[in-house]
Amino acid sequence: MKYFNHKDINSLDKIYRINLINSCSGFKSANLLGTISTKDITNVAVFSSVTHLGSNPPTLGFILRPTTVPRNTYQNIKDLGYFTINHIWEDIIEDAHHTSAKYPDDISEFDMTNLEPEFKGEYKAPFVKNAPVQMSMKFIEEIYVPSNDVMLVVAQIQELYVENELLQNDGLINLSKGNIATINGLDTYAIPKFKKQLSYERPKNIKN
Repeated sequence: MKYFNHKDINSLDKIYRINLINSCSGFKSANLLGTISTKDITNVAVFSSVTHLGSNPPTLGFILRPTTVPRNTYQNIKDLGYFTINHIWEDIIEDAHHTSAKYPDDISEFDMTNLEPEFKGEYKAPFVKNAPVQMSMKFIEEIYVPSNDVMLVVAQIQELYVENELLQNDGLINLSKGNIATINGLDTYAIPKFKKQLSYERPKNIKN
């Protein structure tokens, strides 16, 4: 087994270190965040850091890199207060990944890919058409993490759309039925498959 200590990691080639550390935490969620500017220009961008924070209220968060350079997604969220989260599925992986390219704020990534915006529900933010799971989100707060100079953006689910065949009777969204992608590292995508659903675990009886 290959071993790295803290000194080893810090002395690695930059690209090798980025790939290593971005992949060592395991598979990450693969989502497209949809926003719209005050000038009605749509924006869509891939994020691999969306994570569950709580179920009541239904809250998700994602990590934003330093805002020392323009971040169109962040600016649109702060201006309008709403955005969408859309699961990436197998058929759109290449187009979804291309949204990581840095376009100026007057160009929509929807226009540069085959992704299509979809407007529905109560809030003015574009969904990604045909995404098997879509959520409209309300910005709640941002928490600065000084040790890494990043921001945790916290938002609550306002609307949730789920393809019928993915939703189980117990409320579980079976993502494998929608060929939902996951991200390994920065630029590697995989399609996980359902293996087994286990029951809620309780402690075993302990004998004195």
